[in-house]
Amino acid sequence: MKKLPILLFTVALALSLSAMTFAQDTGSAQTTETKKQEKTEKKAAKKKAKAEKKAAKKEEKAEKKSAKKQEKAEKKAAEPQ
Repeated sequence: MKKLPILLFTVALALSLSAMTFAQDTGSAQTTETKKQEKTEKKAAKKKAKAEKKAAKKEEKAEKKSAKKQEKAEKKAAEPQ
């Protein structure tokens, strides 16, 4: 006789826990979409930063190259002929 209330309590507890789990799933679907959107935004920002860094590096390289050319031309002009 004591086993029946324990069994009923166990079943009720299991159902209430599973009901809470299913209730949380609806909210997590929205957060999953939000997380995906944030991830794509973060990825786009990272890609943009990488492109800017690459452009800056390319510009710096071009400046160094032109400075080197100018230095070479000045050195050549300074040499006695």
